[in-house]
Amino acid sequence: MPFANFKVPEGSLDEKQKEEIVTRATELYVDIYGERARATTMVLVEEVPDGGWGIGGSVLTLAMLQQPPGS
Repeated sequence: MPFANFKVPEGSLDEKQKEEIVTRATELYVDIYGERARATTMVLVEEVPDGGWGIGGSVLTLAMLQQPPGS
């Protein structure tokens, strides 16, 4: 069974955007494995609480991620 897990900052996506992730990830697996993959593809969109992740040893927040690059 194909499986995709997307972890995103809590509150950063609306329901339509989450639906688009599910739809597009499913279509990607169908493109790769063929139509037989559609019925068994599982896509999980997990929302991580603000401050619940980091990169390079620093905790990230939604406010930080929403800043324009170079700010």
